[in-house]
Amino acid sequence: MTDSVLGDIHFYEPREGHGLPHDPFNAIVGPRPIGWISTRDASGRLNLAPYSFFNGFNYTPPIIGFASAGYKDTVRNIQETGEFVWNLATRPLAEAMNTTSAMAPPEVDEFVLSGLTPMASRLVGVPRVAESPVAFECRLTQSFQLRDASGAAIDTWLTLGEVVAVHILQSLLVDGIYDTAAAQPILRGGGPADYFEIHAEQRFRMRRPKWDDGAAGGAGAIVPG
Repeated sequence: MTDSVLGDIHFYEPREGHGLPHDPFNAIVGPRPIGWISTRDASGRLNLAPYSFFNGFNYTPPIIGFASAGYKDTVRNIQETGEFVWNLATRPLAEAMNTTSAMAPPEVDEFVLSGLTPMASRLVGVPRVAESPVAFECRLTQSFQLRDASGAAIDTWLTLGEVVAVHILQSLLVDGIYDTAAAQPILRGGGPADYFEIHAEQRFRMRRPKWDDGAAGGAGAIVPG
């Protein structure tokens, strides 16, 4: 049906199916940064796993969060200890990150499995990935099961944590400004295996417009910044 100025629109209601070869939802909401989360359980065993539903949710204090489809080791460990570390997944670490996505049992240490090095954090008892150029030490703020529009619980847990310490490779700070592209982050796209890279030539800038309450009889106007 044609119901857009852009052309024909594919419409569907998710509960009735999308009618496509692959669900487009996570391709549309993307590409997304990867929640590469290291944890330690109550007995001291380490875990490292990537989550494709991840983002930042607050500036002050800084809060990040990720969603886990299923009650996995990462969620249980964080609920037990109240701590975790987010590690930046980069292009050079892509294969190692992918290795840590294996559905391994709790007794398997993904640091060993992937050949990565656990490095002690400063404020939390969970190690960070030594090979990653950026890491956030976090303390749990909330962890809860999601619900659908009817109020029914679904098999997904959202975990939020306050960033209490930040590690950044010095070479990524150019005149004190963090250089996103230089870190070579990888982002999760859609489909069963799509990832994306960021390059400096893809960057463009826009300044937030200023609002002038006194313009044209008080109606307000956007003034170029």
